[in-house]
Amino acid sequence: MIMKQEIIISKCLKAEISKAVAGCEHDRLFILADETTRDKCLPLLIDTPCLADAMIITIKPTDTHKGIESLTHVWKKLSDNGGTRHSCMINVGGGMVTDLGGFAASTFKRGMNFINIPTTLLAMVDASVGGKTGINFNGLKNEIGVFNDSKTVIIDTDFLKTSDKDNICSGYAEMLKHGLISSNEMWSSLLCFDILNPDYSALKSMVADSIKVKEHIVEKDPLETGLRKALNLGHTAGHAFEAFALRTNRPILHGYAVAFGLICELYLSCIKTGFPANKMRQTVRYIKDVYGSFVFTCKDYETITELMRHDKKNTSGQINFTLLGDIGDIKINQTATKEELYEALDFFREG
Repeated sequence: MIMKQEIIISKCLKAEISKAVAGCEHDRLFILADETTRDKCLPLLIDTPCLADAMIITIKPTDTHKGIESLTHVWKKLSDNGGTRHSCMINVGGGMVTDLGGFAASTFKRGMNFINIPTTLLAMVDASVGGKTGINFNGLKNEIGVFNDSKTVIIDTDFLKTSDKDNICSGYAEMLKHGLISSNEMWSSLLCFDILNPDYSALKSMVADSIKVKEHIVEKDPLETGLRKALNLGHTAGHAFEAFALRTNRPILHGYAVAFGLICELYLSCIKTGFPANKMRQTVRYIKDVYGSFVFTCKDYETITELMRHDKKNTSGQINFTLLGDIGDIKINQTATKEELYEALDFFREG
């Protein structure tokens, strides 16, 4: 039986960390951060008394280091510093840290408890909730991993003030996705929000609402056998864009790739499952205004569609999409012909 993790929208970070650590029996406490969050975010929590004896493990930042080398570095630090299956690790950082740290904790000594403290918008609304952990492998995103919930997730939007504009926008793409699979009201409010000049007080409430969308879906389908595939909207094309960007030495943030993926998949939704064209155009205009575009040519179509074929959601050789009939009308397990995929890529470049 999969236990539901505790998700806390923080009012007093240090008190909530103390409570989470006290509720997680441990013989040794570790904190995992990347170099950026070590410098910018750990100062906000490191003088919490219960963390006084914690061993800090640091890895290099960005998704390019979310691989086997960083993972073995974490395992070795745990092993060399007395980590056991009864230890606890606190992952402080963006989705790269919570994904890799969760996987390291889930596999070291066959599993130790971990707590996630996401520090980016993307990690708050997506990566730290739902039990997915993993690393990139063989040039593919999240190719190796396990489902395993953290004991507790502590969401403190004050960390967002340490983020740059691009990382804020990256996380907001997942919120747009949550709005599209949820309700007209949520979708509309997201399109009306100025994420380039955010009101952090309003954003805190919106983050809580966004997390509830994902929490509700994950609770009903923790292992992604049906409804949870709704969360893949924008991701089949998005992961392909992300992998293609890495191959061509111009990496893009995950949320930007998802935003670009949404453009293609909303177009497919229009032509295949009846998604209203006016809502598609409104969403695409917002995405292009905020995220710009991603340059590729028709000569790259075959490579991009081939990258879609590597997606973990695919079955029987078919590229599998989550599409929409309307806002909140989710159509999982949809496929598209090569011609339709090329048409969607044409739309992305010209629409």
